[in-house]
Amino acid sequence: MTSASTSSARSLFAESKQRLAERVQVNMNNISSLARQIQRGSKSNELLSKGARDMAVTENIMENSEENLKKMQLIAVHIGYQYESIQKSAEMLSEISEQVAAMQR
Repeated sequence: MTSASTSSARSLFAESKQRLAERVQVNMNNISSLARQIQRGSKSNELLSKGARDMAVTENIMENSEENLKKMQLIAVHIGYQYESIQKSAEMLSEISEQVAAMQR
């Protein structure tokens, strides 16, 4: 009887040892999975902060571009005024040339 209970105890011990090893393996797999997720999460945080920095730089560039467009619009208006002035002067030139020609006759 003693040998039956001893072999039964050994069997239970071996079975418990096997279950414990399986649980340890499952826990190790879970820990490694968690570590990978944390690592991915930290990289996504880095990507988000890089995206925010890039957005801030882009925003500054857009503001500068807007200011440059406004300046270009002002320059275009002034060039239009100068064109009109030159056109009037050219028209007056032909009239003046006619007057000079009339005076020389």
